[in-house]
Amino acid sequence: MTTPMTTPGQSPVRILLADDHALVRRGVRLILDSEPDLTVVAEVGDGAEAIAAARTQPFDLAILDVAMPRMTGLQAARELSVLRPELRILMLSMYDDLQYFFQALRSGASGYVLKSVADRDLVAACRAAMRGEPFLYPGAVTALIRDYLDRVRRGEGVPEQVLTAREEEVLKLVAEGHSSKEIGELLFISIKTVERHRANMLQKLGLRDRLDLTRYAIRAGLIEP
Repeated sequence: MTTPMTTPGQSPVRILLADDHALVRRGVRLILDSEPDLTVVAEVGDGAEAIAAARTQPFDLAILDVAMPRMTGLQAARELSVLRPELRILMLSMYDDLQYFFQALRSGASGYVLKSVADRDLVAACRAAMRGEPFLYPGAVTALIRDYLDRVRRGEGVPEQVLTAREEEVLKLVAEGHSSKEIGELLFISIKTVERHRANMLQKLGLRDRLDLTRYAIRAGLIEP
C-alpha cells in the first residue's frame, strides 16, 4: 500500500466517481473513503453527468468507467481534459486490453485500473495520479514489452532514433519516477543538465510535460516490467 499523501490539517483529494453500476460505485467508494487522503465527493452514472458535475463542483481527480451509456468514460476524459486541464483522470475498466489502455492515455488519463483488482491497485493509482505520475497495471507493462519485442523481431514499427543515447537514459529514469536530483546522481550529471535534457526531449518530441514523456517511453518500449 502506498503512503497517504496528506499531512495533518491538509484536505483529502476530492474525487468524482463515474460508473453506471451503483454496486460498483459503492464498492469503489468503500475502498477510497477508507483512506485518510482520499474522499469521494460526487457520484454520477455516465460521462455526460461527469462533465456536468465538473462544470459546477471542484474536483482533484476523476475516476471514470470506460464503458458507460450516453457518453463513455473515454469520451468524457477527452472533454474533461479540455474543460479542466488541471483535473487528474483515471480510467476504471473490466477490459484487460491494450487498445483500451492506449485509448485511455490518448484521452488524457494518467492511469488505467482493472475492476477485477481495484481493491489492490486503485488507491496506489489515485496517489500516483495526484503526483503527476502514470499508473500501469502489471499486466499492461508485460504486454507492452512483449508487443514491442515482437515488432522488433519482425522488423515492424520500430521507431526511428529521435533521441540521443543520453536522452534515452534520462527519459527512462523520468518514466520510472525519479526526480531530477536522483537522475543527476545516477548519471553523474548536474540537475541543470538533467533539466536541459528534459527540455530538449520535450521540444524534439513535441510534448508538454513529464506525463507525456512517460507515455512516450511506454510506446518506445523503455519501461521495464
